[in-house]
Amino acid sequence: MGIATDIVIIVIAALVGGFFANLLKQPLIIGYLLVGVLIGPYTPGIHVSNTHDIEMLAEIGVALLLFALGLQFSLKELKPVRKIALIGTPIQLILTIAYGYLIGQLFGWEWKPSLWLGALISLSSTMVVLKTMMSRGLMGTLSSRVMIGILIVQDIAIVPLMIILPQLNDLRAGAAVLGLAALKAALFLILMIFLGTKLIPRLVRYIVSWNSREFFLLTVTAIGLGVGYGTHLFGLPFAFGAFVAGMVLSQSDYVHQALADIIPLRDIFGLLFFTSAGMLLNPAFLLSHLQMVVVVILLVLLGKGVIFWILSRLFGYGNVIPIAVGLSLCQVGEFSFVLARVGLNSGSIDTELYSIILNTAVVTMFLTPLLATLTVPLYNLKKSWFKTDALQTVNLPQSGFRDHVIIVGIGQVGRTITGILHRLKQDFVAVELDNRKLEEAKVEGIPVIYGDASQSLVLEAAQVSDARLLIITIDSAPVSNSIVNQVRNLHPQLTVVARATSVDHMLELHRRGVYEVVQPELEASLELTRQALLHLNISLRKVHDFADVVRKELYAPLYSTDEYYRTISQLKTASRGLDLHWVSIPKASHIIGSAIGALRIRSETGVTIVAVIREGQFHSNPGPEFEFERNDLVGLIGEFQQLQAFKVFMEPAAEGEGDA
Repeated sequence: MGIATDIVIIVIAALVGGFFANLLKQPLIIGYLLVGVLIGPYTPGIHVSNTHDIEMLAEIGVALLLFALGLQFSLKELKPVRKIALIGTPIQLILTIAYGYLIGQLFGWEWKPSLWLGALISLSSTMVVLKTMMSRGLMGTLSSRVMIGILIVQDIAIVPLMIILPQLNDLRAGAAVLGLAALKAALFLILMIFLGTKLIPRLVRYIVSWNSREFFLLTVTAIGLGVGYGTHLFGLPFAFGAFVAGMVLSQSDYVHQALADIIPLRDIFGLLFFTSAGMLLNPAFLLSHLQMVVVVILLVLLGKGVIFWILSRLFGYGNVIPIAVGLSLCQVGEFSFVLARVGLNSGSIDTELYSIILNTAVVTMFLTPLLATLTVPLYNLKKSWFKTDALQTVNLPQSGFRDHVIIVGIGQVGRTITGILHRLKQDFVAVELDNRKLEEAKVEGIPVIYGDASQSLVLEAAQVSDARLLIITIDSAPVSNSIVNQVRNLHPQLTVVARATSVDHMLELHRRGVYEVVQPELEASLELTRQALLHLNISLRKVHDFADVVRKELYAPLYSTDEYYRTISQLKTASRGLDLHWVSIPKASHIIGSAIGALRIRSETGVTIVAVIREGQFHSNPGPEFEFERNDLVGLIGEFQQLQAFKVFMEPAAEGEGDA
């Protein structure tokens, strides 16, 4: 069967490797790499016969990997940490390349393999870091956002590295070769921007109109691989074009569907790539070069960890963040395999350096989850030895707080809450991570702590153990979940009110012990619908009944799990059925000067008068002897028809009607 047999062997072996990797809570690519070694040409037993053909097929996996990266690329994700991501990451890459070059020189290598070593170890593993943070419940924290920002820029940097590094083979061409490559890349980008804004969106919209998911998948795949092949004909890396095509499609309205469809295909071909990468590892080489490999691994972990720690400090991040970033990003990443394959195919590096990098990457990926768990112990050790970085605070009282409210996030929602609490003279402190909002709060006199509320140090500064209530206004599920986890560790009994991003998030927050959950979009949509139906003269009772049915359907997962939320729902429904309406008495109304009891308002119209506002004074539950005066504002409870009947009832009598 030839190559078909090889593919079957690879898929079955990858299944076994992925199973054990998942069992050991490791990324699947670790399992793929290890089984690749077992079915490679350097080990006995069942093995792949057409290694070169599999390697060629695996290039599609590289292209699809970068195509999916382009689809997911968003500058919005970089905004909160844009300085360290866009400025710090290039600095880190340069420093790490220089560090790798020194390691190569230490082993007596020539300048070119030393430079390649630096480039190969400069990239960290997005897949391993994300999996590690998700398993530890740290997604959404400031340290995780810093790491994701760095990883995104690192992943993008693979493209220029793939273009520039192979050109070093011919130094006589010098800057002319690199300049030509840069010119080709620029021309290609201009062409793709034109096609991306004119042709590709129209094509995708046309294909979507056919309502064929199969053809949509075929179109998206053809765009990614076809553009990649175009770059190959242009003299640029095949994967570069796939990345650019993904970036172009990322601006489309159909990017989410494209990404959902392409990911399974990417994973299958990625399986071929990582397995074929493992097939190049020679166990005999590892044993014969064990000392060198161990030294490289230790130097990489130590050197990259220190570089990331220093970088985080230089860009103003303190406390636990430099330690977390250093320990989590010190490994060698999966895109190093992509770059190493480019170097191997172009003759820039030999199989010896490739094997060293492969071994280093696999071992450092294995060690990452273990190293990440050392973050908290090392930070506690640092606090006991050195003075902890002071948090920036604004307008905090010298006496501190007790029985206060902590508000996480002072955006539009948080600002409204702080304003109300200030009027009620209730003690509160806000926690904010946006420096611009911090400066605004300083001017307005709002007590604020600058920091990430998912960090214990920040919550301790807000005196969470003495707080009465914590309100989370942030519209991010990972951030809210992380904050709740940290609060439960520090103050398990604290009442938490949180903003949810979806019904699923509401259920998740409820499982974490949140007292009350609010989903603004859902509540706003129900209120807008209610107001619209009232203006369509639909009965108030019918409007509330309809809203109650919709609310029960949307909140069903929450109400079905907890009697408390069911009771709260019923109370809310009852209160909405008692909506208070205010009506001003016309100047010439015949009810002016008459008592409520004498007018028999309830029997005549059906409404109930619950309050009257007169000259700024509030009169609650006026009795039957209460007489109306001009300009009284009357508070009524009743259905739509009853309210309309009261308005007609209090109108001035028609001329001559009183003489009858």
